[in-house]
Amino acid sequence: MKKAIIIGASSGIGRELAKLLDAQGYEVGIAARRLNLLTELQSQLHNTSYLQQIDIASPDEAQQQLHVLLDKMQTVDLIVITAGSGRLNPDLDWAIEHETIQTNILGISAVLNTIYHYFQQRGQGHLVAISSIGALRGDVGNPAYNASKAYVSNYLQGLRKKVAQTKLPITITDIKPGFVDTAMAQGEGLFWVASAGKAARQIYTAITNKRSHAYITRRWRLLAWVLKLLPDGLYHRL
Repeated sequence: MKKAIIIGASSGIGRELAKLLDAQGYEVGIAARRLNLLTELQSQLHNTSYLQQIDIASPDEAQQQLHVLLDKMQTVDLIVITAGSGRLNPDLDWAIEHETIQTNILGISAVLNTIYHYFQQRGQGHLVAISSIGALRGDVGNPAYNASKAYVSNYLQGLRKKVAQTKLPITITDIKPGFVDTAMAQGEGLFWVASAGKAARQIYTAITNKRSHAYITRRWRLLAWVLKLLPDGLYHRL
């Protein structure tokens, strides 16, 4: 039976993906900061499951707790990181900026580093991490958020290149969601908002197809193309 870990499984996309993988026959390790929500989720899973409290806002501790979970599960085929921070911050409140950087850059880098070394030692595996359509351009709503997601995408690209050079059968998948109906979808004028369940199903398809990149939902590929080509002068008016 295949085994997977979802970091950020307490709510939103991570929660739905954990239930979907369980339905597909995986043994699932669920990890997040909010232990009570993980316990509730575990009661809904049918296969053998494993629970571990991991707060990626504390990078060193997150690495230690991930090692504990990996030891519990012994072998893991797939690890998905859906955890992150994304509060609106139009006034550039430094406390919010710092929280975003601490979680989305330092915290995610710490667990990505641990996962890469784990799969390297095992000789195979599949690493999936959530960046964002926001990784493509900076924005006024939360500059640190978009910048941190661009960092995640580039970090994954670096790992993908490293894997290609080592020729190990390790897949690195970068998931770029648009708006998904979770607590992180904030602000006015949201469009193309997908349910967390629909996002999880499309992410699962990307996993099974071993994609290196996927936009969620798929229609966001069109907007990504526009964002990449739009001149700064036009983009700044939006």
